[in-house]
Amino acid sequence: MNESGSTSPLSPVIHLIDDDEAVRSSLALLISTVGLRTELWDDPERFVRNFDRQSIGAIVLDVRMPGISGLTVLEQLVAQGVDQPVIMLTGHGTVDMCRRAFKSGAAEFLEKPVDDEQLLEALQTAVRAHVRSRQRHLGDSHARACYAQLSEREREVLGLIVEGLTNKEIGRALALSPRTVETHRARLFAKLEAESLAQLIRQYAALVDEDPGN
Repeated sequence: MNESGSTSPLSPVIHLIDDDEAVRSSLALLISTVGLRTELWDDPERFVRNFDRQSIGAIVLDVRMPGISGLTVLEQLVAQGVDQPVIMLTGHGTVDMCRRAFKSGAAEFLEKPVDDEQLLEALQTAVRAHVRSRQRHLGDSHARACYAQLSEREREVLGLIVEGLTNKEIGRALALSPRTVETHRARLFAKLEAESLAQLIRQYAALVDEDPGN
């Protein structure tokens, strides 16, 4: 079963997985007090198959559930590349369980009955971290898309710019005239949407280093 709170597609969503309906309802009510909407799930396997992986937010996952444990679900999510932070809840926590949860990638491990303020703080921290992570990912994807537009010669020029060579030095290294180097440089700034040399170097040096053609 999947139950939804507010339907605004733009707001962060907390995916709440627990087989106890009373727990789901009480936690959903608590989470709503800080303006976060919830998607409620009583079946962890259905959640793994069907939840919106593009959503911004976090996952609250009970450790002990019939059929499949929360720790196994966590490991499946991590193996599938799911990037939403996961907060684990348990009424019977052990040191080994806590260690396994963090080793598997949990953002937080809280014991029931969970402290309201502690859970809300953990959720708000997780949501902010996820928003920042998605923003960085979008920026990196855009940078790679821009870099892919460059010709082989433009990538060579960019690599020498990143190394700190002047236009004259680049011209000598590539047997190009100063005017041609300047043309390539102008195209680089346009294609990479860089407004300054420092910005160009800062945003694209790593991409140049990773590119197998350089």
